[in-house]
Order: sequence, then structure tokens, then C-alpha cells
Amino acid sequence: MRRRVAILAAASTALATAAVVTAGQASAAAGCRVRYTISSQWPGGFGAAVDITNLGDPISGWTLGFTFAAGQSITQLWNGSVAQSGSAVTVKNASYNGNIPMNGSVSFGFNGSWTGSNPVPSSFTLNGVSCTGAVGTPPPSTVPTTPPTSPTTIPATPPTTSPTTSPTTSPTTPPTTPPTTPPSGAPVKIMALGDSITGSPGCWRALLWQKLPAARVDFVGTLPPQGCGFTYDGENEGHGGYLVTNVANQDLLVGWLAATRPDVVMMHFGTNDVWSNLPASTILTAYTKLVSQMRTSNPHMKILVAQIIPMNPSTCTECAARVVTLNAAIPAWAAGLTTTASPITVVDQWTGFDDAIDTYDGVHPNDAGNVKIANRWYPSVAAAIS
Repeated sequence: MRRRVAILAAASTALATAAVVTAGQASAAAGCRVRYTISSQWPGGFGAAVDITNLGDPISGWTLGFTFAAGQSITQLWNGSVAQSGSAVTVKNASYNGNIPMNGSVSFGFNGSWTGSNPVPSSFTLNGVSCTGAVGTPPPSTVPTTPPTSPTTIPATPPTTSPTTSPTTSPTTPPTTPPTTPPSGAPVKIMALGDSITGSPGCWRALLWQKLPAARVDFVGTLPPQGCGFTYDGENEGHGGYLVTNVANQDLLVGWLAATRPDVVMMHFGTNDVWSNLPASTILTAYTKLVSQMRTSNPHMKILVAQIIPMNPSTCTECAARVVTLNAAIPAWAAGLTTTASPITVVDQWTGFDDAIDTYDGVHPNDAGNVKIANRWYPSVAAAIS
């Protein structure tokens, strides 16, 4: 659990594939696991998330190759760069996620188009080596000779506008004295719950962890850290491409809670649902079910719910206004469900966040955005562990 290591309709299918991966030296042991998940699918389009776990020696700089079998194409990708020639797809790391330590993971997500059928790729290569599931020594010719460096600023190419109508906000400071606390001296287990904004790689979590007293917190989740340039306690439930409505309808949170038993959940969830044009009322119904599941797991769960950051992707001109509508409805929803034993605190992640300068694609935070998100979470999380 605690360790110091560093986005559309219905959920569909997943494929986990073991793979061989090239390491940083010709003689290095290499091995990895690739998980390709179709997180949602609709007529003519789909969303997918790809997770790569390095099972061998650390690598610096990665290129994942695979082939679509039914003419699919990628229309948008985040946390990497993509080139597609016919059915062959090549995804390279972004400037900030090129390094994968032993047992570390990186993730990227994308939206795509399909006709006829949408099968998952049957095989992958990493840095030119076939993914076979065995840990071994790759040939020298596949080893990158000059690992990429990691600049401190993520390139930003977002839209130039952002929402101008402010949603209803509410006080973000929770009660100064929580109703209950974990046993004296025990770290407080904190689950970060959401989609790719939380977990791909979700470096605001790393920045938040740095601000908190290490002896008092244990970030938990079934997903591993994904790399943010320094070691941190990075387990999480940030599932790229997931809809909160699907997580609720399929009871996915129940298993995650059982595996990790958090004391605090901080949830930034609904971006993909907004992108899918689901009504705010439907999203809030999903929130309500998740809250019930949290309280079943822990009757004294402290629940932090974000008014989500702005989004203004080039492929969804209506998304900005939809976020405003959702965020405006969250405070009243929270007030109706909060209890003394299990308080719900609304954390305003919208105000002051500008998709034009704080994201790299109109949706996902860049370095500046990650700092803002961490700073907005901090007072509520600090109060929850006090």
C-alpha cells in the first residue's frame, strides 16, 4: 500500500497482454505487462486506455507499437504522441513520462474511430521488441542510445478560450475536527478516485503528497504510481477513460474499496460523462451510489468531491458549458447527503483554473495545472487527516 515509490457510452472489453520491453542497456533484464482497455464505445467511435508496467530493469524512453485489425484509427491521444500508417500505430512517450522504473507503470489514453468491428490489438512491441511475456535480454540494436530528457514544462497546445460563467461554489473548508480518526499513530488511508485527470499520470497527486506529513498519510489504490519525476506514494484509482456512471452501474468501486479500505476519498470524476453529454442529474445519481458504497465500506468515510476543472477540447464545443452546469449542481447535492459521521466536502477545482494555460489539450492539466489542483485539494485533505 503505502510506499515511497516514485475519457463514450458503455464500458466494453479489456485485454491484458504480457510483453517484453527494451531496457536502458543492452545487457539489462527486460519484461513488461500491457493492458489495453476499451473504456467506452459508441457507434463509430470509442475510447481506450493503455497501461504499460515495466517488469524488468529501468528504461528511459519508450515506444509502443501495435496494429489495428479492423481499420480503426486514433483521432486524439493524450500522455504521448502518436503516428499511424494504415493499421500500424506507434505511440511514443511524452516529455514527462519517458522513464519507467522497475515495477513502475505509465499510461496513455486515446479516442478512436471504427467501422464494422472494434477488436483489441493482439500483440504489442515496446522499443521494437515483441511483447512475449518473458523477462530476458533484448538485442543491442533495440536499445535507445540517447534517452530523452524530461523538460520541466509540458508543451501546451490547448484552445484559446475557457468558460466565462462561474459555477456556484461553496466553502471548501471541512469541519476542523473530524468526527472520527484512525487509531492514534496510524496513517490515514487516502484514495484518489477519478479518470485520467487523476491517474494518467496525475502528477497533482505527487505534488499534494509532498505537501502532507509523510507519517500521517498513506495513498491507496489498486493502480500503481505512474511516474512524475520523483519518488512518491502513488497508489490510486485514476482510471483513464472511465465514466463515473459506468463505475457506479457496474459496482467497480466496491472491489477497489475492499482491496484498500480508505479512510478518505477525494473524487474528481465526471469529465468523460460530460464529454459524452450525459445530464448532470445522471452524473449526480452515480455520485450518490458511490457515496453509499463508500459508507458501506467505512461508515465514517470522509468524502471530498471536486467541482471539476474546466474542459474545452477542440472536438467538443459544448463541453465547457456542460462543466459549468455540473459544477453548479454539486454543492446542493453534497449538502443533501452530508452527515456528521461521514461528511462530504466540496472542493472547488474550477475557479481560477484556465484551460487555455493550465492544460495541454483543453482537458488534461499541464505542470501549471497540476500545481493548482494540488493546492486546491490541500486544505481539505489536511483537515481530514488532522
